[in-house]
Amino acid sequence: MANRGNFTGKLGFILAATGSAIGLSNIWRFPYLAGQNGGAVFLIIYLACIFLFCFPVMIGEIAIGRAATSDAYGAYTKLGNKRWGWVGLGGVISGILILSYYNVVAGWTLGYFIEVCFNNLLQQPDYKSHFFSFISKASTNIACAFIFLFITAFAVSRGIHHGIERANRILMPALLVILIGLIAYSLMLPGAMQGVKFYLIPDFSKVNAQTIYDALRLSFFTLSLGIGGLMTYGSYVSKTDNLIYASSIITWADTIIAFLAGLMIFPLVFSAGVSPAEGPALVFIVMPEIFHNMGPVIGKVVGSAFFLLLAFAALPSCISLLELPAAYFIDQKKLPRQVVVWLLAIVIFLLGIPTILSQGASETFTKLSFYKNKDFLTFIADITDVSLTVGGCLMCLFIAHRWKIAKLDQELKQGNEHYMKSVTRKYINFSIVYVCPVMLGILSVLILIDKILS
Repeated sequence: MANRGNFTGKLGFILAATGSAIGLSNIWRFPYLAGQNGGAVFLIIYLACIFLFCFPVMIGEIAIGRAATSDAYGAYTKLGNKRWGWVGLGGVISGILILSYYNVVAGWTLGYFIEVCFNNLLQQPDYKSHFFSFISKASTNIACAFIFLFITAFAVSRGIHHGIERANRILMPALLVILIGLIAYSLMLPGAMQGVKFYLIPDFSKVNAQTIYDALRLSFFTLSLGIGGLMTYGSYVSKTDNLIYASSIITWADTIIAFLAGLMIFPLVFSAGVSPAEGPALVFIVMPEIFHNMGPVIGKVVGSAFFLLLAFAALPSCISLLELPAAYFIDQKKLPRQVVVWLLAIVIFLLGIPTILSQGASETFTKLSFYKNKDFLTFIADITDVSLTVGGCLMCLFIAHRWKIAKLDQELKQGNEHYMKSVTRKYINFSIVYVCPVMLGILSVLILIDKILS
């Protein structure tokens, strides 16, 4: 494993891990869930969940990776035993399954970017019909998914420094520049301040059990916790780096991007007189109509920037999801990176075909008889939704009862000489031992019940 590579510095790791955490959940899922759950109230609860429950889990996951200097399976095996290795292997399999459908959805953003720039997307009479027509075209979506996965595999195949780190050094600043530009434009629109008020002024009468459930679930998923992606990135981090500081920056950066996404979306939505509670349709159905109403020139500029933003948000997440299984085969099977990455890309692309066909191209995959006639995309997403929280819960139990908190302390002390006497240490240890396993266990059960009942 001498040639497995490392990040060249703290900034490289922070940008890569931030890119892993920032994804379509921040730009797409966060705004529509905030819109459905009262705006500012949801934002407050979401922030509380991020820092009370998710931050300690992130630190624990990265620390395991750095301590073991290995992939997720190798980390659990090295610090625990082969039985615990199954938790890491489960994360590797989950990463493959998630990327198989996430890459398809990322391909939609690429396809819509191309349609805004070169076709007549903003001149459609019915944007809902157009979206469902678009995702039902197998050939178009196979091409978009192929292009997106090719770009992902190319970055990962070049290694940690020349591929993953360099890609995130470009993508993260570019994403921020586009996002700030769109915010500046949206805030100048008539009626934009109504959206800002909805987003920033809380109405606590909107708080209910669903609000808390959605915020807790999203906060865990948006940071990409539980399956070993950050554990894998942690294995490339220097022993001299301060993991508490790095994790704080990653958490804040991810949260700020989600916050800024809301600050972009809600002024646009309120300016257009659209309900903020439109749900998942907000991005691909409502937003194109808003861009259409801006006029042919401004609409095309803002619309293309918006879908490019979504693509830039999705790509670093795809990169980390591909690195997760790649690291397993590189570390455990001693296979060369180039061979592993491109073989995995082929497998993941083929696994994504049923997801593409499940949006109307094939009746077999569009209505699964064994899953209440839901489509294959919903089926595979439901499976992986549960795997993330279960993986996070098991990871906390591993730290508390197998690896032991004292060893976590020793790992976090490296690069942070004041850690042992800090309040942060007490907070992290208490959360990982007592709070996070219980919360993630309950959340796993609630998600499972939600999937079964729905």
